[in-house]
Amino acid sequence: MSARLSDYDYVLPRELIAQRPLERREDSRMMVLRRAEQKIEQRQFRELKAFLQSGDLVVLNNTRVLPARRFSDDGGIEFLFLERIGPKRWKCMVIPGRKMRVGATARIDDVCLRVEKVTANGKRIVTFDKDVDVYAGGSMPLPPYVNRASDETDAARYQTVFAREPGAVAAPTAGLHFTSEILRDIPHTFVTLHVGPGTFLPVRSEDIAEHRIHAERFSLSPEAADKINNARRIVAVGTTAMRVLETATRNNKLVSRQIEPKSGETDLFIYPPFTFRVVDALLTNFHLPRSTLLMLVSAFTGREFILRAYEEAVRNRYRFYSYGDCMLIL
Repeated sequence: MSARLSDYDYVLPRELIAQRPLERREDSRMMVLRRAEQKIEQRQFRELKAFLQSGDLVVLNNTRVLPARRFSDDGGIEFLFLERIGPKRWKCMVIPGRKMRVGATARIDDVCLRVEKVTANGKRIVTFDKDVDVYAGGSMPLPPYVNRASDETDAARYQTVFAREPGAVAAPTAGLHFTSEILRDIPHTFVTLHVGPGTFLPVRSEDIAEHRIHAERFSLSPEAADKINNARRIVAVGTTAMRVLETATRNNKLVSRQIEPKSGETDLFIYPPFTFRVVDALLTNFHLPRSTLLMLVSAFTGREFILRAYEEAVRNRYRFYSYGDCMLIL
């Protein structure tokens, strides 16, 4: 197992980065990785049910993406509103940062906001002159590798069909493939993890053990915990669901899958080697080179096997990242 950042790299032609969703969610391709046999199959997502066994439970993240991207009234400043921290006070990210230093002002919906503080990691604490519903005129915060402005299609498609709990600024993208009809036919439950902007931050340390990821809010209900504890096999949909499940058992002194209802924040960084206690199978999209998410799937699958699968995905022209295809790791 490698702890070197450079060992989690691969070459991806830019044209394979999906810029728009497919017309139908269920039409995504699905690469199936069988870890025990080290075998790879080319399938379709709509075949997912055929890979489930009696007693399996599919666990999905039901966070809802907020339309948190706003522009100043003059169009010169882009804001990503992350969290309301008090009356008329918000934590946000801004572009360009040089125009929004402490004391700088801008207007949104003809209401003035002022930069109160710049945090150590570059975020802004801003105060409005009066309350503003920042989401009312907002748009979906598409990832930085989607090279276009969001539109009405993204309002529906950069959101899972089962999104319920508002709080994310990025979608749990493995869940984007599901339709209500597919979900109705499989045993499932939900957890919540509000995906933050840290999911896109690069790892800068060559020793990945030195990297720290941003904490994200999560919750796991008593109902979900009961279903998980009574399941034969757990199939996590996405890295966010996996992180909730593995977080929920970290305080268990026994090496056990048993979990309890839990809520709070998690900054669990999963990279090789890692002992998985809960998750038996993972449905996930293809992730960026040198990213914490690629390290997570490497810990679950084996680095050499996952990189071989990515090479095969490139050869077979799979669609990558948020609006791309998926893989099922068994």
